[in-house]
Amino acid sequence: MKRITLKVGSGVLTENNAVAKQRMLNLVSFIVKLKEFYDVILVSSGAVSSGYTALKLDRKKHISKKVLAAVGQPILMSNYKALFDIYDVDTSQVLMTEEDFDSLAHIEIFRQIIDSQIEHEILPIVNENDITTISEQVFGDNDQLSAHVAHHSGSEILVILSDIDGYYDKNPNEHDDAVLFKLVTEIPPSELKKPDTSTHEFATGGIVTKLKAAQFMLDQGRDMFLCNGYDLTSAEEFLLQGRHNKGTLFSCSNS
Repeated sequence: MKRITLKVGSGVLTENNAVAKQRMLNLVSFIVKLKEFYDVILVSSGAVSSGYTALKLDRKKHISKKVLAAVGQPILMSNYKALFDIYDVDTSQVLMTEEDFDSLAHIEIFRQIIDSQIEHEILPIVNENDITTISEQVFGDNDQLSAHVAHHSGSEILVILSDIDGYYDKNPNEHDDAVLFKLVTEIPPSELKKPDTSTHEFATGGIVTKLKAAQFMLDQGRDMFLCNGYDLTSAEEFLLQGRHNKGTLFSCSNS
């Protein structure tokens, strides 16, 4: 089967300082459908925001963010386990850092772990290990992490589920006439240098980190699809029905 990496952001998984259980259930149900046609790897944000549901610390403080991640990671995974158990899908937790992709030996171990888990019908759930690492060892956002996971796991496409419908010519929250790009084959270098545009308290980078992830995928000759994670209709249409109504496909191909 084709292999895909699916990345979901913190904004999709939490709402009003609580786990967004209905959206998580929708995501899990969607992944179960995907698994009938694809080998799926899930890259999930949400450890820090999940930690904040139990412990109100200032996530902007370096150590506080690590504490929130330590508290939130088991909360996040227990929620996933409870929901995937409904469908008898086993899951695993894989924590990575940027440093893990700097070593060919580490990359090979990562590949073998992912391959083995998928072979045994286990869904790998990957997150960045920002608890014990120093700043030089972390990506800083899971968009970058998911691109590396997709490439090094041999995924044909990375799908990012976000709080936006895709990549626009201007900020759709500020401009009613913003136009969605359905197909992007080149990203202007100036777009990759823009500042953080995240709108969710626990998100990092906004559209810029997604464009950087897309550029990494394009550089590797792979595709990326950016779409809405609150409403999974676009993702379902694209991945399960072969229809591209909404969302942005970043592709080396012009077709």
